Amino acid sequence: MNKMMIGCVAALAAAGCCKDCKEAAKTARKPVQEVKFVEIDPGHFHAALVLNRTYDGVSRDVPVFAPKGPDVEAHRKLVDAFNTRKDNPTAWNEIVYTGDDYLQKALDVGNKASSVVVLAGRNDKKADYYLAAIKAGFNVLSDKPMAITPDAFAKLEEAARIADAKGLYFADIMTERNEITTILQRALVAAKDLYGEQEKGTPDDPAVTKVSVHHFCKLVNGKPLQRPGWYYDTDQQGEAIVDVTTHLTDLVQWETFPGQTLSYADVKMIKARTWPTPITAADYKTSTGLAEWPSFLKKDVDKDNVLQCKANGEFTYALKSVHAKVSVEWHFMAPKGTGDTHYSLMRGTKSEIIIRQGAEEGYKPRVYVKPRAGQDKAALEKALAAAVTEFCKTYPGVAFKAEGDGWTMVVPQKYEIGHEAHFSQVMNMYLGWMKKGEQPADYLPNMLVKYYTLAEAWKASR
Repeated sequence: MNKMMIGCVAALAAAGCCKDCKEAAKTARKPVQEVKFVEIDPGHFHAALVLNRTYDGVSRDVPVFAPKGPDVEAHRKLVDAFNTRKDNPTAWNEIVYTGDDYLQKALDVGNKASSVVVLAGRNDKKADYYLAAIKAGFNVLSDKPMAITPDAFAKLEEAARIADAKGLYFADIMTERNEITTILQRALVAAKDLYGEQEKGTPDDPAVTKVSVHHFCKLVNGKPLQRPGWYYDTDQQGEAIVDVTTHLTDLVQWETFPGQTLSYADVKMIKARTWPTPITAADYKTSTGLAEWPSFLKKDVDKDNVLQCKANGEFTYALKSVHAKVSVEWHFMAPKGTGDTHYSLMRGTKSEIIIRQGAEEGYKPRVYVKPRAGQDKAALEKALAAAVTEFCKTYPGVAFKAEGDGWTMVVPQKYEIGHEAHFSQVMNMYLGWMKKGEQPADYLPNMLVKYYTLAEAWKASR
């Protein structure tokens, strides 16, 4: 194997990659027209959400390899619900193998170069799964997070290097890039007459902020979601500081430095912390169906029989000197009539582009444009109109209205397709790479920088 090709990903992440290195990686990949999915240990409902639609050129037969237990049974029930629903039913034929040697059985599947191993489950095992799959010659599409400790991150680096050397398609499922308000925010940030230059901010006043609030107990496919018992064990699931923060860190990179290949040297971790969410025994039973604490959770149960789950985390860092703050909170259940919330601030020299998803927005994300002090509002409105006109070439019907001291973006409801549908969008993007025989040159290096950032936050939180 060409040494330049083998070292491409490591070089990209460390210091950027030369043109020859990019070409070496690109030419190693071949178009794949007929694809088969292979699922390994599908312990998270995201493994089923990948199958909430069917795809052209993908076999309906899906081998599933897993240890016997409630996780794989819950997965099968959710896929069966997709197959039997009234509107747009799917037709997946899952061929399930359960046994102690499930991983080896999966790795023995033939036609690896045209197969995609889909991973979504226990995060403490995920790095071992994708590294083994990549070494065996499979393509891999994995749910986040792909690394929940610095040790797991080292395995991710190895897997990325091997995938690049073998010409395999390797990616994580970044659904939030398909959220229409995020797409709109990114486009408005790119409109320099409107946004200006990216502010640098300070550690105490970051120029980029991403904050999400989530809930353990929620509805999926119209029914209450049953979490696996291990989901509350951060040794297995991962702490919040390396979990949902994957999406937020990805968006910081994707929106602040679009199209740029980043490096580890661009990241400077400043501060990080974690704190627990209390989960009562009754809450745990409602969420998992389990009446007693499993042995692996007892280490986190306090004297009042309340689980102190390390479900919250935040960190502040500088990316190419731009200060950013990422924060994730988990509560058990949202009060009736409420839901998950998201806040995203991008601050330029001319305006701020903000996403809010709180009570005033009916818990639906909405984009606001706010002029910076001293700016010519009339000129900014003209620039906003031009940016929206350009955006409407792809997303017709998006508009804006004056509100307060700025503007509120108006997005047609047809673009608000929901979290579950974003999984098929990611899969279609990934399959598109395979059909073209080309994965974006900046994807793997920027993915590594993202997880390097999370590993640094994990260490700093100690």
